[in-house]
Amino acid sequence: MTQGTTPPKLRLIIVGPPGAGKGTQAARIAEHFAIPAISTGDIFRANIKNGTELGRQVQEITAAGGYVSDEITNAIVEDRLAQDDAAEGFLLDGYPRTTGQVAALDAMLGKKDLGLDRVLALTVDEDAVVSRLLKRAEIEGRADDTEDVIRERQAIYRRETAPLTDLYAERGLLVEVDGLGDMDDVTERIIAALSQD
Repeated sequence: MTQGTTPPKLRLIIVGPPGAGKGTQAARIAEHFAIPAISTGDIFRANIKNGTELGRQVQEITAAGGYVSDEITNAIVEDRLAQDDAAEGFLLDGYPRTTGQVAALDAMLGKKDLGLDRVLALTVDEDAVVSRLLKRAEIEGRADDTEDVIRERQAIYRRETAPLTDLYAERGLLVEVDGLGDMDDVTERIIAALSQD
């Protein structure tokens, strides 16, 4: 990249296990590439707060202890991607989570003759993440964050996300970056990896 040029606008997805620093890195990447970081959790909360029709549906489901269906999640993401700030690029965090959502996202982008540029996977050593999360639980007084609970979350992530990362790897979109180490170093590694043609 020549000096003085702005980074390209990218359409990205970020994935990584709990404790990989995904939220922190998503914000930094979005700022660097001047694209919105779109977190499905944030979208759900915003819709609930603003009292939208989708927000009311989500609130009813979560209040009853249920999971928000792919259909509703897809509708919320499609609505968000239709907004002006996401027209040229975006970073999706927390979506897609299922192969059904992957197909829905393909269809959404296909309507506009667009595609994803990269799928960023933060890779971490599980033992290192577990000890990081245990330390955080101790500092923040999270008594329910035991090693068993943390390891189960890691296992769920691997089970649910492995099929998606395999799918995106087959499409040649997957970029794996080591998510451990100093936050600034990780950000630099990510930017370097995403800036390659």
